[in-house]
Amino acid sequence: MQHTIERFQEQVRSAAAARRPLRIRGGGTKDWYGQRIDAAGGETAILDTRAHAGIVDYEPSELVITARCGTPLAHIEAALAERRQMLPFEPPHFGPAATLGGTVAAGLSGPRRASAGALRDFVLGVKLLDGKGEVLTFGGQVMKNVAGYDVSRLLAGSLGTLGLLLEVSVKVLPVPLAGATLRFALGEADAIRKLNEWAGQPLPLSASCWHDGVLALRLSGARAAVDAAVRALGGEPLADDARFWQDVREQRHAFFDGDAPLWRLALPPATDALALGPQLIEWGGAQRWLRAPADAEADAAAFARRMRAAATAAGGHATLFRGGDKAVGVFQPLAPAIARIHERLKAGFDPANIFNPGRMV
Repeated sequence: MQHTIERFQEQVRSAAAARRPLRIRGGGTKDWYGQRIDAAGGETAILDTRAHAGIVDYEPSELVITARCGTPLAHIEAALAERRQMLPFEPPHFGPAATLGGTVAAGLSGPRRASAGALRDFVLGVKLLDGKGEVLTFGGQVMKNVAGYDVSRLLAGSLGTLGLLLEVSVKVLPVPLAGATLRFALGEADAIRKLNEWAGQPLPLSASCWHDGVLALRLSGARAAVDAAVRALGGEPLADDARFWQDVREQRHAFFDGDAPLWRLALPPATDALALGPQLIEWGGAQRWLRAPADAEADAAAFARRMRAAATAAGGHATLFRGGDKAVGVFQPLAPAIARIHERLKAGFDPANIFNPGRMV
């Protein structure tokens, strides 16, 4: 694969010399996420990562897999499944062409995130091609290598603005031995209260989803622990629970139907019910999805201010996740001190500002 890396280096150096933006792209399943790339009046070339694919190393006994950026996420999950292992953060694909590099660059985690941790928590090491065409290595393949200033995890969620992820090493975990999903008829406020109450108990919780008066609660772990939790909690068992959680992860749940702008609010789990419209609540109350009402399109900026004010008042932030008018800002504006850190990092990794410029800010 060295010739592929050399081709990438040539493309990056040429773009840097011409100050021509590059759009890093794998399977394209998350092209809609983030701000539109700022081409500054010029043409944006695509740096296609799919040729740089394949699993480099997989040690099931060490619970770590290393793969190239263009490796399909489905291939990685299939290899792990053969050894009854999984990506603990349950990343969404949003399409069959999703790649490992795009998954890490987007930094999105699925239903298991509240119990297992976020994607960034499982990134052990990376190889990065920076804006000068140099290959940099950060971290490694064991947890002890990620102490201190952790650049590997910094790259998770950076949306390709700092460089091209060539390889990524990710920690994996065994698939739980048993699982069950229970359903409860609860209003929004009662569901949030119960989720926070259960979070303080020794229960094998691995996912939650509340929508339209129904709370779904997933249990995962040892058979004895799951059975005991089912007896203690009651509720109605959900038969086809694997499909249900996959639909939540991939946003195929009925709540996500339609073209109305989709907002994501990240909040402290115990935040009270918000009177902002119909919602789907995950992560024990910490992630709340909201579809903008029809009249919000008339003044998208005012609606965005309302979302962000509500999130900020609760100690969180709001993101225009999908659709809508990106001119209102996809991500919540950073505090000035944090924004300056972002600017210095961008200048250090990508001095010519060629990688996905403007996609985050």
